[in-house]
Amino acid sequence: MFGIKFFKADAATYAIKTANGKVRRKGQGISFWYNPATASIACVPTSVQEASFIFNLQTEDFQEVRVQGQLSYRIVNPDQLAEVMNYTVSPRENRYTTEDPLRLDDRMIRFVQNRFQADIQAVKLREALKLTKQLMTNTQQGLAVEPALQTLGIEVVDLSITGITPAPETVRALEAEARESILKEADDAIYLRRKAAVEQERTIREAELQTDLEVQKKEQEIKQEQVTNERNLMRARKEIEQERLQADIEAESQRIQLVQLNAKNGKIEAETQAYAIEAQLKAYQSIPVESLKAMAMSNMQADQLFAFAFDSLAQNAAKIGELNISPDLFSQLMKKAG
Repeated sequence: MFGIKFFKADAATYAIKTANGKVRRKGQGISFWYNPATASIACVPTSVQEASFIFNLQTEDFQEVRVQGQLSYRIVNPDQLAEVMNYTVSPRENRYTTEDPLRLDDRMIRFVQNRFQADIQAVKLREALKLTKQLMTNTQQGLAVEPALQTLGIEVVDLSITGITPAPETVRALEAEARESILKEADDAIYLRRKAAVEQERTIREAELQTDLEVQKKEQEIKQEQVTNERNLMRARKEIEQERLQADIEAESQRIQLVQLNAKNGKIEAETQAYAIEAQLKAYQSIPVESLKAMAMSNMQADQLFAFAFDSLAQNAAKIGELNISPDLFSQLMKKAG
């Protein structure tokens, strides 16, 4: 009726209705009636947009690397973007009337590429291959303060890099170098294992030698202790022997003294007896012989008296004319003798 139509934007679309050069209505997810003859509609998406990229960049040492990833961004100020770029849609054909919305991804990727190129060109290949995290951090910080993005009203939500790879020829060269490095590390590991085994064997041998030395030292100490003990035993035995000899010497000396004392005492006793005998003899000299004989005969036995009688007879045989002795007398004398 009279060419009036109805338009309804979805929840993720910011719609701007312009009529006769003036903005009549705008907002996110709004709906309204409009006259196609006098009104135009701009639709700016406010949801997160994603753009994939693959860049071929050059490092400081003129090596080519490929950086692959994805950028996520969203339009935070649709009015500001609509003033700079044409987001007018054709409701009848349900599409944008210009290619400006399609070129927004390319523009965002160029911002990222410029940041990447600045960082990649400042380092050499080996450093560039390990630059993923730093590259993402630097780019996100740079895009956050990028004046052009602030003018467009765009905010970067996320930036991810899936890989930084060199050219195929460079990859093969790096693989060969890495392979050689790994082989060298393997050879070094074998050498270190052998060296460790040799050192361990040497340590074990040194420990064995040290043990042998300790055993020999202990044996030597034991032998020295035995020699010392034997010396002490010999010294003790010698001292005991010397003490025994000294005791024997002292005993012999005492024995000599005893013998000398006995001899002296015997001499004194003999002298005493000689003196007594001499005194008796002197006494007997003054007594007549007949008296002495009588005294001697008084203490004699019968047989002794017979012997004395016969002795007297023998001494006076010249004076005796005839002597008769009975057989009974001889018989008694023989019995006593037997």
